[in-house]
Amino acid sequence: MIDIKKPENVSTATVVAGGLLGGWLTARETGIRPIGGVVLAAAGIWAGRSWLAKTDVPTTVGLSALYVGAFGASHPLAKKMGSWPSVLTVTAVAAGAAYALADAR
Repeated sequence: MIDIKKPENVSTATVVAGGLLGGWLTARETGIRPIGGVVLAAAGIWAGRSWLAKTDVPTTVGLSALYVGAFGASHPLAKKMGSWPSVLTVTAVAAGAAYALADAR
């Protein structure tokens, strides 16, 4: 039997960071972008489950939009500041928001 952590006990800031950084690294290292998308999506679903348990629907929707938006924003931002700085910047913003709005409660 698999023992899954209760959603209230999940550090969503860590999951968000893992999803954004892990998805980017997976896509970069494998050269297969959809595999990075699978990592990103899995982390997003896992975090969303916890956001819904810890907060309310509007906060969950907002954090989900920020997570997906961070992924989208990292691409044009990378052209201005480079890949690593871009991914680290959007990850810090999204993980910080997840911590402030969900985990710190």
